[in-house]
Amino acid sequence: MLNLQTKKQKFYEPLSLESGRMLLEYKLAYETYGTLNADKNNVIVVCHALTGSHHAAGQYKNDDKSGWWDGLIGKNKAIDTDKFYVICVSILGSCYGSTSPLSIDKSTGKQYRLNFPVLAISDVVKAQMRLFKHLGINQAHAVIGGSLGGMQALCFAIEFADFAKNVIILASTYQTKPWAIAFNKIGIEAIKNDPEFKNGEYNEHEILKNGLKGMAYGRMAGHISFLSPDSMDKKFGRNYVKTDGLYELFGRFSVDTYLQYNSINFTKRFDPLSYLYITKMMNIFDCTRHYDSLEDALSPIKAKLTLIAFSSDLLFPPSCMQHMQESLLKLGKNSKFILIDSDYGHDAFLVEIDKFQNHVREALNE
Repeated sequence: MLNLQTKKQKFYEPLSLESGRMLLEYKLAYETYGTLNADKNNVIVVCHALTGSHHAAGQYKNDDKSGWWDGLIGKNKAIDTDKFYVICVSILGSCYGSTSPLSIDKSTGKQYRLNFPVLAISDVVKAQMRLFKHLGINQAHAVIGGSLGGMQALCFAIEFADFAKNVIILASTYQTKPWAIAFNKIGIEAIKNDPEFKNGEYNEHEILKNGLKGMAYGRMAGHISFLSPDSMDKKFGRNYVKTDGLYELFGRFSVDTYLQYNSINFTKRFDPLSYLYITKMMNIFDCTRHYDSLEDALSPIKAKLTLIAFSSDLLFPPSCMQHMQESLLKLGKNSKFILIDSDYGHDAFLVEIDKFQNHVREALNE
């Protein structure tokens, strides 16, 4: 049984951030599936990626769109909601109900906008831990996430080593590399330099209605990094839009229309400031920052780690997690590295569930 429930929790205790700044109060939107057992030890925490949300599975009433990992979460699925109690939290900075740059700053009575503090992965994980403590959950059976969600999962494993018995990381890394930062830079500059961005003082209702062209252009670069040359070949080939002339200067290939359509629609559902802040969060992620080496950073880990990489991932290549696995083995940690043969690209962790669901099921059932 899915038993989908959507909730919000407000916290009035200040949250000290890695930057040295503080959130005086904040709220977290979250969703749960399944039933929490009496011992509260059947919990699986699902962490979302950059533009994801707490809506990981199921459908809302009068909505035909399922949660972003619906193929993985539910009755008799790899994350079985007849067995586990699943929680997914919209991270701080997200525009899906948690405190974000468009929230009201209690100290000024105005929206934070560009005065919102820069957040680190550690900050959003610490905020989630406060939520779990409030819910009386002291230990999770597992934490699982892909991409930015995988960064959160690794942070749980290192900074809250006693919290999760199992940590499953997909299509992620222990530090964001220059290749990924470079793709993100295109999106950042495109947003900043769009006149309609108005230095962060845009009308959010107009943006939701009309979108933001600069953000759409940046998102095109993002879509390219999420796919791979092979998957684009298979998906689009050199197909040309039938109504466009081949020798028209602005005639379009199918891949052109895909990028245009998806990027414009994206800007009508995701806030530009949230995108800037979460992209910054991804860019500065480096689990070794406060340690002498990767091995030193991974040494606190107690959970069993399952690392799942995808062969065609351009954003976070398999070598990132292979490097992590080598360090874990040197430390004698309980870990497993799985390389999925895929030509889809980075987004395989969202799309090709059939290729890795049994590995997730196995990790959860051991």
